[in-house]
Amino acid sequence: QVQLVESGGGSVQAGGSLKLSCTASEYIGRDYLMAAWFRQAPGKEREGVAAVYTRGVLGGNAQYTDSVKGRFAISQDHAKNTIYLQMNSLKPEDTAIYYCAISRNYIVPGPPLNSSLYSPWGQGTQVTVSS
Repeated sequence: QVQLVESGGGSVQAGGSLKLSCTASEYIGRDYLMAAWFRQAPGKEREGVAAVYTRGVLGGNAQYTDSVKGRFAISQDHAKNTIYLQMNSLKPEDTAIYYCAISRNYIVPGPPLNSSLYSPWGQGTQVTVSS
C-alpha cells in the first residue's frame, strides 16, 4: 500500500501563502490516475479542495472548489513522487487540517472532489490562518 505524507502546514496571517507537499512512498503515476487535496475544519465535514489527473491526455488538468479558485493551485512532480498545493491569499476560513489522497479511478469529467473515490490518504497537516 502506498503511503502518503503531507508537509508544509503552519500558521500564517490572512493574505499570506503556504505550499503544502504530499510525498508518496513510491511512484504513483502508473497506477494512481487522480490525486486530490481535501480539508476538514473543526466541526465541519471534510471537503474537496483541488484535484488533478496525474497522467494521460488529461494529465495536469485540475478542478477546484469554488472558494479557492484563483487562490490555490495543485501541481505534481513525478520525479519526486510529490503532489503540491500552493495556497495564496489565505483567509481565516481556510483554517483546517489538509489531507492529500490518490485514486486508481479515472473519472471524466473531473477530476472529481468526492472523497469516497480516493484511497489511500495521508495523515494530514494543519493550516491555521489568523486575521
